[in-house]
Amino acid sequence: MNEVISSPLFGILISLLAFELGMFLYKKFKNPIFNPLLISITFIVGLLLIFHIDFQSYDQGGQLIAFFLGPATVILAVPLYKQLDLLKANALPIIVGILVGSIVGIISIVLISYFIGLDANIIKSLSPKSVTVPIGVEVSKQLGGISPITVVSIIITGILGAIMGPTICKTVKIKDKLSIGVSLGTASHAVGTTKALELGEVEGAMSSLSIGIAGLFTVFLAPLIVKILNSILHFY
Repeated sequence: MNEVISSPLFGILISLLAFELGMFLYKKFKNPIFNPLLISITFIVGLLLIFHIDFQSYDQGGQLIAFFLGPATVILAVPLYKQLDLLKANALPIIVGILVGSIVGIISIVLISYFIGLDANIIKSLSPKSVTVPIGVEVSKQLGGISPITVVSIIITGILGAIMGPTICKTVKIKDKLSIGVSLGTASHAVGTTKALELGEVEGAMSSLSIGIAGLFTVFLAPLIVKILNSILHFY
């Protein structure tokens, strides 16, 4: 049994089964709360805890899956290419929207974290929560944050964005496909983009574009905004 668990195939198999379970539940109930990623995480964590399986054993297969995240992300350029004319016609509002969204995302999490009394290192770790993991971790390190906390915050942000984003857009009566895509990609990175792709090709294209641009803005803006807010609030 130990040989099976220590094999990379174990982590791969468990991950695939967990995601398939999540997809099955999502398609069956059609409820955003049954987000496949959320179901997968819950299932895997529960399995590891119940059977006392060491995370390092599972992660041998998990790392192989993570290796393919890069190529999978590149595929998001396909719907963007198909909507290239739309992008050219709306370049300025798209860029401004992503810029404003990135700034608001950083400022809001820093202020909320400060006013509820979180430690300075936690605040630094949470500031890049709305970008993809590789970018967020590097920004967190640059600020002196804690990388594992950054990773968790990015995952939670993505899941919440995918679950709540479309509902919020409907509630405030945002119907423009371009706006919905930009908001999902800027606020909840790749996980939000998977939801945007479900909504339509335009939403998916704009969301995938927003991931990269929001990440670029965050690299430059997060250290500057955190520094400015710290000069005012003195949280470290």
